[in-house]
Amino acid sequence: MFDVQTVNAALSGCELVPCPSGSGLIIKGRSGQHLRDLNPRAILSKLAAHGYLLFRGFPADLSVFSEFVKSYSTRVTLDPARKFHGGNVAQKVDAGVDAMGLHLENGNSPFRPDLCWFFCEKAATRGSQTTVCDGCEVWDAANETARRQFLAQDIIYERRVEEPKWKVFAFHNLGGSIPMEEIRLEHLQGMVNDQKNTTIKAQPDGSIIYSFRTPAVLRTELGSRLAWANSIFGPSYNYEAPRIFFADGRDIPVELLEEMRTLTEKLTFNIDWQDGDIALIDNTRVMHGRRAIEDTGRKIYNALSYLNPALV
Repeated sequence: MFDVQTVNAALSGCELVPCPSGSGLIIKGRSGQHLRDLNPRAILSKLAAHGYLLFRGFPADLSVFSEFVKSYSTRVTLDPARKFHGGNVAQKVDAGVDAMGLHLENGNSPFRPDLCWFFCEKAATRGSQTTVCDGCEVWDAANETARRQFLAQDIIYERRVEEPKWKVFAFHNLGGSIPMEEIRLEHLQGMVNDQKNTTIKAQPDGSIIYSFRTPAVLRTELGSRLAWANSIFGPSYNYEAPRIFFADGRDIPVELLEEMRTLTEKLTFNIDWQDGDIALIDNTRVMHGRRAIEDTGRKIYNALSYLNPALV
């Protein structure tokens, strides 16, 4: 899919530094180099190889970040519990101060985006790191018993979402073409890519309960590797916690969950942010989370988008 020599030539002038985790790559810009100078195909080749990229040393602010995201994407989606900043791309990461478990962005819903982006406007002076865990590494390290159980059947996420949140989500994804007061359940249902494995039911109070069936082991968007990449250990800061269970209705065994928790913890690493850093994560492969916030002065923004297939 990608020619290595062409890719390296397209990134000439950048310093490429492997992240301490083994997966992940830091791309450092030379003086005067801008993110718009980078060849998107070369960047996506590196993302396919490493799972996540950290751009460092490039001039960056919210407008630069937003344009960078849009240049790789067919459309931008959102977390309806967060507010936009500097346009309709970046949302501030403001979900409390507690540590946050590993997850894919929107991975527990039928609206999981391909790419997850972060922009660090102001780094923390201590702790507060974003964490990353490569699902391909997890899958490679998992024992055969665990593999068999997760390959044998899908998992199901079942959750209630309040009316204002699902309507904001639908309004944004419709590009504001329908007034908020006219948004109906059928508009949300029409956005679901996997209709076969998703049900959404309206409740008397205007909320919805959705059920989403998906593999816990995904085929990655770039490179088509198997990755134990999901939101089984994910947070529910702004939402009711989902019920997560096997497709046959059984709970996922506690012993299996603890085994995978221990394994993912061994393969979880920190992103030690610096001012101006931008991270690009394959949201079908690499889970992320957060250490407890020790410095509430940090400012990090998030964006979610769908990959432009013309760039691959």
